[in-house]
Amino acid sequence: MAGSVTTMPITVCRKEHFNAAHRLHNPAWSDEQNQRIFGKCNNPHYHGHNYELIVRLTGEVDPETGYLYDLKRLSDLIKREILDTFDHRNLNLDTSDFRELNPTAENIAVVIWNRLRPHLEAPLALSVTLYETDRNFVEYHG
Repeated sequence: MAGSVTTMPITVCRKEHFNAAHRLHNPAWSDEQNQRIFGKCNNPHYHGHNYELIVRLTGEVDPETGYLYDLKRLSDLIKREILDTFDHRNLNLDTSDFRELNPTAENIAVVIWNRLRPHLEAPLALSVTLYETDRNFVEYHG
């Protein structure tokens, strides 16, 4: 039986995990200013995080499938565009996304959003939540 119980917007979420190292550093600043602003996150030998990523899609349920979006497709997209690129990498050294961009949690969330957005149908709203620690996280809605 086709159909859905609602025509109101609904949100589906996919949670993923990746590990990555980074260094917060502005090359235009002195070592002292970088240390003052970024503290231990400016370690010249880098430091790592166990990131938790939540990707949310909001839209209307397809009455033929009952899905907003096939979560297996979303999982495959996140793996291809995010995990395969960032997991177990040094974001500053190993990724082109952060060669010239400081890999703060805020910038990482925006980069993730920008990597996913072109692969999703226009009516879907995309939101990214990135946990850098259990208590520190950012959200980006595009």
